[in-house]
Amino acid sequence: MGREVVQPQQQQQQQQTVPYTVEQLVAVNPYNPDILPDLENYVNEQVSSQTYSLDANLCLLRLYQFEPERMSTQIVARILVKALMAMPAPDFSLCLFLIPERVQMEEQFKTLIVLSHYLETGRFRQFWDEAAKSRHIVEAVPGFEQAIQAYAIHVLSLTYQKVPRPVLAEAINIEGLSLDKFLEHQVANCGWILEKGHGRGQLIVLPRSEFNHPELKKNNADGIPFDHIARIFPILG
Repeated sequence: MGREVVQPQQQQQQQQTVPYTVEQLVAVNPYNPDILPDLENYVNEQVSSQTYSLDANLCLLRLYQFEPERMSTQIVARILVKALMAMPAPDFSLCLFLIPERVQMEEQFKTLIVLSHYLETGRFRQFWDEAAKSRHIVEAVPGFEQAIQAYAIHVLSLTYQKVPRPVLAEAINIEGLSLDKFLEHQVANCGWILEKGHGRGQLIVLPRSEFNHPELKKNNADGIPFDHIARIFPILG
């Protein structure tokens, strides 16, 4: 028997059965309501695999605007938690803009909005206290605590050259022996230095950057090139 010849029509049908990735579905036809289940499954996949796709999540929220009866508040809550974990990126606000106000008034979303406000204003003690009351929301997404701790350290690094141990402990919600182990890891892997403060206990010296050491910032980074100024003088004259 000879080899089976695939006719052009059969070949086209086979090509059509090749599954698209979620990213491809979003890129090809982001307003197709038929992809809504795939996007919802992808949110759950992001949660379980600790990955993140803002574009896919925004696409799903837009589809919910056109298909409000198909909205899953559980999925929306997970999207917002993942967006919080992406701070300092403005993802939470971008997502919240696409969520109807009536949905935002539900208790779980009001809580997430409060948590976002605390993070944006650097009120970490209040954040952790509020998060502790809402563990059923935030603990449904693995990696949440670690992501917020990383954000808190980012904020501290913008402000402090040397941060007192109690300030760090409050910001990342770690104390005692657990904090000791955390600091050991940061010293070994992230360039942190521990030193004794004057009557204030331990100080943590954070890595130098242009934010906590302005002298490291390039002089011309925010300046106006001289040739631009030279062009202005004749105009002013």
